[in-house]
Amino acid sequence: MSSRIYERQFDEDDGQTLPTDPGCPECGGDTVTDGGETACVECGLVVEEYRIDHRGRRDGFDEEATIERTGPPLTEARHDRGLSSEIGWQRDAHGNTLTSRKRRQIARLRTQQRRGRFASRAERDLAHAFGEIARLVAAVDLSRAVRESACALYRRAQNENLIRGRSIEGVAAAAVYAACRQDGVVLSPTDLAAVSSCTVREVRRTYGVLNTELALATPIVDAAGFLPRIAAACDVSADVQQRARELVEKAREAGYVNGRSQAGVAAGCLYLASIEAGRRVTQARLANAADVSTATLRSRLKEIRDLEA
Repeated sequence: MSSRIYERQFDEDDGQTLPTDPGCPECGGDTVTDGGETACVECGLVVEEYRIDHRGRRDGFDEEATIERTGPPLTEARHDRGLSSEIGWQRDAHGNTLTSRKRRQIARLRTQQRRGRFASRAERDLAHAFGEIARLVAAVDLSRAVRESACALYRRAQNENLIRGRSIEGVAAAAVYAACRQDGVVLSPTDLAAVSSCTVREVRRTYGVLNTELALATPIVDAAGFLPRIAAACDVSADVQQRARELVEKAREAGYVNGRSQAGVAAGCLYLASIEAGRRVTQARLANAADVSTATLRSRLKEIRDLEA
């Protein structure tokens, strides 16, 4: 009869049956099994290991955090955050073609599902606004992150009852502009109004309401951030753009950019740099690309010339 009553032990963490070991073969210390690995607590010798860890992944240390891993991630770009279902067409889940009778049945179910997607008029308007935001983001070639931020801002505006009395298109365009300001993306209200059904004045006015009521953290875009967009619109060479960046840096150090239109400062620096390089660009073209008036450009140009003198 064997002197060892239990030849093997069960690890509840891993769900594995491991051999019982009286101790460490090196120092004789106690051993402990964790994560499929049996090691000595005294010298750290790994006595036995099981390479497959059957425990679930630990996402964090918050006890209230969810451990569900099914379904796609939630998104702010959908009115229901991506939790609704979509009924497919023509084929079932196994890829088999549906019969004509089953297709008619699925069509009726799809109609009812489409009608029941919106629980209220507010959700219907939210879906329309998110579609408009998606269209604007695609029209001006912005990133997915900007779209998510704009949808989140629009949802906050709806919760604060800021949509009443304003058009959905105007608030959607203002939310896209606010998201660009928050993410540091250079975009003018004129660019948004060109692809939207609202005017530049409406975009600016609605953005002012969102900025005030929602207390948005919108950093000031530096004048150097406007240089690439203005230079690309006016076909300015790289060396002229580099000289304009140096002028912007000098103006910033001297305090000439404080309280002034950053786009106007960038346009003035580009105009002066183009004159120095002998590649003159008209003031009207630069002002139009920077979305400022020619008077603003000339004022910034005079200040930069005084700084250089």
